[in-house]
Amino acid sequence: MTYGNYPELSLVKRALVIKMRHHGDVLLSSPLFSNLKKAIPHAQVDAFIYKDTLPMLEGHPAITDFLLYDRNWKNLSPLKKIVKELILLKAIRSRSYELVINLTEGDRGAIAAWFSGSKYRVGFDPKKSGFFGKGKTYTHLVKECANPRHAVERQLDALRRIGIFPPMEERDLFLHVPESAKNKIADLLAQEEIRLGDYVLIHPVSRWRFKCLSAKQIAQLITELHERGMRVVISAGPEEKELAMVAAILALVPDVPVFNLAGKLTLKELSALILFTKALICVDSVPLHIASALKTPVAALFGPTSEVNWGPWMHPNARVITQQFSCRPCYQDGCGGSKMSDCLFSMPIQSILSGLDALLEHSLC
Repeated sequence: MTYGNYPELSLVKRALVIKMRHHGDVLLSSPLFSNLKKAIPHAQVDAFIYKDTLPMLEGHPAITDFLLYDRNWKNLSPLKKIVKELILLKAIRSRSYELVINLTEGDRGAIAAWFSGSKYRVGFDPKKSGFFGKGKTYTHLVKECANPRHAVERQLDALRRIGIFPPMEERDLFLHVPESAKNKIADLLAQEEIRLGDYVLIHPVSRWRFKCLSAKQIAQLITELHERGMRVVISAGPEEKELAMVAAILALVPDVPVFNLAGKLTLKELSALILFTKALICVDSVPLHIASALKTPVAALFGPTSEVNWGPWMHPNARVITQQFSCRPCYQDGCGGSKMSDCLFSMPIQSILSGLDALLEHSLC
C-alpha cells in the first residue's frame, strides 16, 4: 500500500468494472475503462453490465470481455432467477479478478464485488443504505462529492480513489459505431431521398415522461423546421409509451413529410443516425450522450433534471436549453409528482429554434 492507501496496480492481471444502470449511464462510464486500461495495460479489463446496455460499450478497445445480466430474468420463477444469478456469480468468482470497481449504488453490484473474492474492491460509500454491512464489502470506499458534478467525473472518482488521475484531455466518451450500422442508415435515408448531413433529427422521448415536452410543442417545432426547408427525421425507442408519443406528434402534422424511424433501429443504428445528422434535438436521454461521444451538434432540452450532472460532456458544439425557473432542477417526477414538468411544457419553441440556429452557425465556422 502507498500514500492514500492505493493498491499495487502492477500486481493486477484481471480487473472487472460493474455498471448496472441504464444505457446513458453505461455510456458515460466509457472514459473510466479507457483510463483504467491505460494505467494497467498489462491487465485484462472486463465489464459487468445489463445485457440490453451492451451496445453502449461493445467495441470499446479497453474492454476484453463482458459479463451480462439479463433483466428478463425477473420474469422467471424465483428459483430459476436465483439459479441464473448464482451461475453468473460463479463465473465472476472463477475469473480470479484482483481488482473490482463497482460504479453502481444498488446491492447487486456490491454482492458481485464481494463474491468475486478480489483483493481490491472499490465502491461508493453506501453510508446507511443497502444491506447491513454493505460498506465493508469494499476495501476502498469512494466518497461522494456534496456539490453538483457531472456523472463522468463522479465515476472517475473511483479511479482517483486507487491512485489513477486521468488528465482532462483523456476524459472523453467513446462509442463504437460499426460500418454495418452506418450502411443501414445510409440506405434508409437514401430511400427517402435524404442526404447524409442534411436533416435535423428529433428524439423527443425518454423512458421518463417528466423529461419530455408535449406532443403539441414538438409538432409545432417540426412545422417550423419544415417551413424553413429542413428535412426532419424522428426517432424513439421501441417502448410502447415512446411509440405512442411519436404517433401523437405525427398526428398533429399530417401534411409534413417526417421520416419516422421510431422503434425501428438498434442502438448502434440510432448512433449512426445521430452521427450523420446536421443537428440533434433531444431531451435528457441517451441520444444526448451519444451525440457527446460522436461530437454531433445537439440541442439538449432540460427541465427537472440537472445539466450540470447529466448535460453534454466535452462537447464544444452543444447547447443546453432550459427555462430559468426558481425550482429547477428539482429532480422530481413532474411538478408535485404529476409526471408533467411545467418548465418543459411551457418552453417556447422559439428558444429551441434559437439554440438550433446557434448550433448550425457554430458548426459552419
